[in-house]
Amino acid sequence: MTGNRKASALSGLAINRRSALKGLGAAAAIGTAPGFVRYAQAQSSEPIRIGFQAHRTGIGAAYGRWYERTTAAAIARINEAGGINGRPVEIITEDDGTDAARGAEVVEKFANQHKTDIVYGTLFSHVVVGSAPAAGELKIPYYVVSEGYHVASGAMNRYVLQPGITDVRAQCRSVAPWITSNVGKKVTMIFPDYAFGHDHRDFFAPAVAEQGGEVVAQIAIPPTETSFTRYFPQIPSDTDVIYHVMVGPAVLTFVKELGEFFGGGGPKLFGFIDSLEAVDITSPGLEFLEGSHFWEGMPRYQQADASQNEIDYRTAVGVDENGASVNDARDVSTAAHMFGCWETLYVIKQAMEAADYRGPDDRAKLVEATEAITDLPEGPEHPQGAKVFNGKVHQVYGSQNISMVENGKLKVVHRTSIEDGMYESDTDYTSQSL
Repeated sequence: MTGNRKASALSGLAINRRSALKGLGAAAAIGTAPGFVRYAQAQSSEPIRIGFQAHRTGIGAAYGRWYERTTAAAIARINEAGGINGRPVEIITEDDGTDAARGAEVVEKFANQHKTDIVYGTLFSHVVVGSAPAAGELKIPYYVVSEGYHVASGAMNRYVLQPGITDVRAQCRSVAPWITSNVGKKVTMIFPDYAFGHDHRDFFAPAVAEQGGEVVAQIAIPPTETSFTRYFPQIPSDTDVIYHVMVGPAVLTFVKELGEFFGGGGPKLFGFIDSLEAVDITSPGLEFLEGSHFWEGMPRYQQADASQNEIDYRTAVGVDENGASVNDARDVSTAAHMFGCWETLYVIKQAMEAADYRGPDDRAKLVEATEAITDLPEGPEHPQGAKVFNGKVHQVYGSQNISMVENGKLKVVHRTSIEDGMYESDTDYTSQSL
């Protein structure tokens, strides 16, 4: 939101690697997970090595923890089924500290020291933006699970792909019609003042305007802020609905202070679940959220009509019907984003098998095989739902969920179509050389 999703707003221009690498910190600690199992076809094969760029520390740590769990579960499932091209898959993990400079260093470490086949997993957009130039120069495929518009914008390079999670531009286009028809037409936006928030700023306002609504105010909040009450008086009195999206450790404080400021009254609320990812919605002080609405990529709470594919996925990852760890009800997942890790790994598997991938010499073939993917049907590999991948923009499109807080839980009240989020783009990464 996945992709602190900070860094300057993207302008669509190429990013200078020297600036992206400025201020590199110390090398991140190494981790490996999981081991691989028996293989009837290729027991002694050299494993396919995937470099997992994880947010173990920093502002993205809550997401990183669940991204790791989802990754481990997916790789275990892939290995149990014979791996990829008859070879086991091994995950090599490096902590990027949710830091752009360290992210670039981690990519180089994967390519030059660990010699991984690919790099995968990054969420926060400022880390993607800082790391992408290194991936392009090293010609190592970089599969991100970030949600930001930076990939589809054309600002990256041909080695950067986002095939397992939708982007903010598509999400905004999908939910805007429902908001203006069911919640209100005069909207005040509250968003984080970095790339991820700027995507919401840039794409939600025109999407609302297309539906006859109006964004009457945009309030950007610095990523380091720990108290938010002083921003709320900026909300115009004629606001029908507050559209809020915040990320990081202070999200619970943000939502509580929002409720305290309005005292249970004020405008209606529509939030992106980022404002409550990894936060227990029954926490004291959040009672005022009853009846408000949230966007969710994948529902946190298991719905009555959940598919068997989704139920099996939840079991594999270790989340209960409330979206918390089966081992600790207080450990709430980042359900709306982490499914992207599962689905991205299965896209990687599909592309590697289509390319008959054998090693680093086949990386260009792997990129081309990924670009050739179009339809991704709902199933065990894609439990969130069917998707369509556009190889020219390196971005996947899928359905979104709008949920209402009802009796302290999130109940899906509307699911958008894939087509609702599609948009025209001039980006064509396939025209770039490999």
